Amino acid sequence: MTSPPRAPVALVTGASRGIGAAVAAALAARGVRIALHYRSNHAAARATLASLPDAGHVLVQADLADGAATAALWDEVAARLGAPDIVINNAGIFVDHPPLTSSYDDWREAWRLTLATNLVGPANLVLLAAQSMAARPAARDAAFGRGRIVNVSSRGAFRGEPDAPAYGASKAGLNALSQSLARAVADRGVYVFAVAPGWVGTEMATAHLNGPGGAAILAQHPLGRVSSGEEVANAIAYCALDAPAAMTGAIIDVNGASYLRT
Repeated sequence: MTSPPRAPVALVTGASRGIGAAVAAALAARGVRIALHYRSNHAAARATLASLPDAGHVLVQADLADGAATAALWDEVAARLGAPDIVINNAGIFVDHPPLTSSYDDWREAWRLTLATNLVGPANLVLLAAQSMAARPAARDAAFGRGRIVNVSSRGAFRGEPDAPAYGASKAGLNALSQSLARAVADRGVYVFAVAPGWVGTEMATAHLNGPGGAAILAQHPLGRVSSGEEVANAIAYCALDAPAAMTGAIIDVNGASYLRT
């Protein structure tokens, strides 16, 4: 008697709160087992884990700016749940470093830390994922392929981030990484997408939205509001589970028409 295929496994980075937590919930609701990654907020990660439907989900901790820790994270998830079928690169940081007022040392440190976390860390993880997925003897099913990778970018990659240029550059690099990888692994049935949110009504954005610049932020949005975490998560889940193979390499804007690119 043939045993049924195991439920798909997704590694979601930066999933203790915000977009990552919403993605974990959206995927878990579809029967996906979640490896819920966090860097330092263990209490929030445990609370998010406890909120997920069904069982079989795990917490995993790593600083993705550390290459050795990233490799250990991949091995831990594979040992506990099986090699991931889906990788969501959501973890990231935003560090203010205005060009005209930052000291040289602060500028250099902001670039080092931002690129290590937002670009090099995801690049290391997608290498491990792509090699693992491409080496599988068969696809989970013809439509899904052998595996899927979704990188969470930002509208800042296109419109610029004047007070945090390293952030904008890191997300532009993540877009280029996504498209380069999509071309490299498409013939192996591994599909790669990027989702680029604008302002999202998460805990991290609350201070900005409720602060003196909040009205100007809202004025950018024809909808009269910023996107919700669930809206962004639904777009990511679509790429992770439902998007056709022909969409591999796509960068999907989820910014409520607050920034339109050509």
